[in-house]
Amino acid sequence: MKNFSNTYIFVFSAIMVILVAAILSSAAMLLQPKQQKNIEIEKKRKILASIGIETTTKNAEDLYGKYIKETYVVDVKGEQKEGLDAFSISMKDEMRKPEENRELPVYVGVLDDGRKEYIVPVRGTGLWGPIFGFVSFNDDFNTIYGTNFDHDSETPGLGAEITTQWFQDEFKGKKIFSSDGTFTSIEVVKGKADPNSNNQVDAISGSTLTSKGLEAMLHTCLSSYQAYFKKQLN
Repeated sequence: MKNFSNTYIFVFSAIMVILVAAILSSAAMLLQPKQQKNIEIEKKRKILASIGIETTTKNAEDLYGKYIKETYVVDVKGEQKEGLDAFSISMKDEMRKPEENRELPVYVGVLDDGRKEYIVPVRGTGLWGPIFGFVSFNDDFNTIYGTNFDHDSETPGLGAEITTQWFQDEFKGKKIFSSDGTFTSIEVVKGKADPNSNNQVDAISGSTLTSKGLEAMLHTCLSSYQAYFKKQLN
């Protein structure tokens, strides 16, 4: 059996480490554009899902171009900000800023019957990590048309139920302003929501913290759009 010196072993190990690192780095660089494209497609699918448009990874971009007719960015005062791309804005970054400094994306969807729906992103914290999604509104800027919620690490069968259709359907037709124009957002009620309430939905059974996290997410994010919503009606 051949014996190798410590120097030989050290040099050989160093070369192998450098070689493997170079291969992994090259692979990451080659895959990065594809990974970024997949992220963009998934985001477009979620935006479209909030207005009831079903997509696949293959047709999402075409359908996004068909149904999303306009995008822009507003500030907390409801004023449009020029020179910004709504799609590229990360709500993860924006929610770290003071409210007055946030850049708030708006997506305008036009359905087959000509109705316009206004879509805004939301982001907050569930039990185990981030929760996020999109909420679409009718042109009264009050009534929810649809939602799409997702998460990073909520518990399957419990908090992860925020992604299910039955839960998201609860929000359809609910309103975020009272009859006198006061912002109420949406209340996620443990037990049983009042069937006559315009702003209550049932919480997920056994998942109070995720449900309340989603309630807080909606209140925090949608309140930033108050001025924008009200300006559209003036």
